[in-house]
Amino acid sequence: MTQFLPYGRQCIDDDDIAAVVETLRGDWLTTGPAVGRFEEGVCTLAGVRHGVAVANGTAALHAAMHALGIGPGDEVIVPPMTFAATANCVLYQGGRPVFADVDPGTLLLDPAAAEAAITPRTRAIIAVDYAGQPCDWDALRAVAYRHGLALVADACHAFGGSYKGRPVGSLADISVFSFHPVKHITTGEGGMCVTDDAALAERMRVFRNHGITTTAHDREKSGGWFYEMTELGYNYRITDIQCALGLSQLRRLPGWVRRRNELANGYDEGLRGTATIPLTKKPDRLHAHHLYVVRHPRRDDTFKALRANGIGANVHYVPVHLHPYYRQTLGTGPGLCPVAEAAYGEILSLPLWPGMSDEDVARVCAVVQAVPE
Repeated sequence: MTQFLPYGRQCIDDDDIAAVVETLRGDWLTTGPAVGRFEEGVCTLAGVRHGVAVANGTAALHAAMHALGIGPGDEVIVPPMTFAATANCVLYQGGRPVFADVDPGTLLLDPAAAEAAITPRTRAIIAVDYAGQPCDWDALRAVAYRHGLALVADACHAFGGSYKGRPVGSLADISVFSFHPVKHITTGEGGMCVTDDAALAERMRVFRNHGITTTAHDREKSGGWFYEMTELGYNYRITDIQCALGLSQLRRLPGWVRRRNELANGYDEGLRGTATIPLTKKPDRLHAHHLYVVRHPRRDDTFKALRANGIGANVHYVPVHLHPYYRQTLGTGPGLCPVAEAAYGEILSLPLWPGMSDEDVARVCAVVQAVPE
């Protein structure tokens, strides 16, 4: 029986397991020293000064919105071609996500569309490094500057990538990472906000800990007991067990990003001359290739053929504004973002993760090639 090939998967080795076991044998399982070490490691790779590790990528997005003071009556511009959490985090704060369309070649947020969506209520822009390709951050920064807006990078697809030589994580006021098992490194579940702004970082640290200004580890080091809750926060903490795994995985990130690009290049070659069209890649950035997304005029037939052959193809994403919740609560629907909607009918994510072999890519390509055009 042919082994099932998932669209994404974690890669765990003996060093990862040993790191977790060492933490389990130590004194701190949560809010301890491994959290800070992991934050420092991510910040070094991302080229920023401050990191705030949290329970997952959604919690990181929520913390970013809180730090920026998003509240009732505020609008935040978001792209429709993303996971729902990118827009949901605005709703969590009582704000309103406003959808701006994407570029047809890359499916990244179109800076012109984002600017056209700005109103007097707009407070921020969240742009998504869709599939792992960094957005046009210079153009987005110019838009944000002209209108006095905060700029947030949902970089959950792009850890390890770069834009014009600058690492992902250093391109916006706050950048957000996810460490879910299908991402570039994993902590099981987990996320992080990174920023160069110390005040924003402090607001997010307090927010992840119920709005309390110190952690148990802080109080242990100082020998004190007193703490204060200064604002309403959440329990968005991450454990030392998870951060030990993340620290161990970090050392392999550059090699994994290289391997993802090698596999993507294999797909480019294997699908050349077929009806399958890869998304446009910009030459001035390092694509982190969380996903390998193609457009196919017979997407549904291709999806069924891949699944029938034990290949875990997927679709990323249903445009957020088409979800029933958004239609019912915000009155969104078809026609709002026509570029994203047209792409949705054709996009398909092919398997891509560092543990795949070149033969796996050839197997996928053979199935896709066999679908009648």
